[in-house]
Amino acid sequence: MQLLAPTRAEEAIAALLDGPEGRVAVLAGGTDLLLDLDEGKSSPEVLLSLHRLPWRELTWEAERLEIGATLPLAQLEQDPELARRIPGLHEAVGAIGGVALRHQATLGGNLVRASPVSDLIPILLALECEVGLLGSGGERSLPLEQFLLGPRRTALQRGELVRRVWVPALPSAFRWQRVRPANDVSQISVAVAFAPKEERWRIATAGVAPLARRAKAAEAILRGPSPGEEAIAAAGASAAEEAEVRQDRRATDAYRRHLLRTLVLRAIRAVATGVGGQPA
Repeated sequence: MQLLAPTRAEEAIAALLDGPEGRVAVLAGGTDLLLDLDEGKSSPEVLLSLHRLPWRELTWEAERLEIGATLPLAQLEQDPELARRIPGLHEAVGAIGGVALRHQATLGGNLVRASPVSDLIPILLALECEVGLLGSGGERSLPLEQFLLGPRRTALQRGELVRRVWVPALPSAFRWQRVRPANDVSQISVAVAFAPKEERWRIATAGVAPLARRAKAAEAILRGPSPGEEAIAAAGASAAEEAEVRQDRRATDAYRRHLLRTLVLRAIRAVATGVGGQPA
């Protein structure tokens, strides 16, 4: 296996295009990829490391945050503005693995893996973030919902890399449940965000279906920044009802639906309290 560690984006893109198709693995944080290599699940001919590229920006704009694709999650978590301006993202980052893992893992790598149990994808879906993709023809952007095509499948074209992510600064919350908090994947995770300008609620879940997705029927039930308890309960019930729940060794269908309803209620209440100043 050949290891490449370019210092310029042009070199990284050329390596993707020149390498044997399907046989080049991209290393960002490596928290998943290195396990796959160790266990023999992946055997690329070329390992393309992005560690030397200057893609670790963390830049606040007027109403959104720009995050470089290779910024370690620990640096994102430690940003003093994050908990105040995008609380749901701060909560989601803090829920990932342990401290050591967050010093290695990256946002870009997490999105490219498109895991059904990712804890970052639900909050980024709820916030309606955009993904910047860089290829030989320049940079283009896609809403995250269009970037994710299915489990382990994305809209990345040959020769493209995730360059950055733009995340709107919105009131938000993230809730999750897992058996062993520090070293297990979530049985289910739920993210809720509220866009004050449009007065629109967004709800996303992971660990339920083969891919994280929005609960759009539940979103449509909520009105205004402080929905009543009846509407909140109806939204939780709707989210649990519309979900395509899968059963596996981590949880049964019934338990996942119970968790989904409960965590949606808690996340909506958390956001409504923060926005309206009054407990829902």
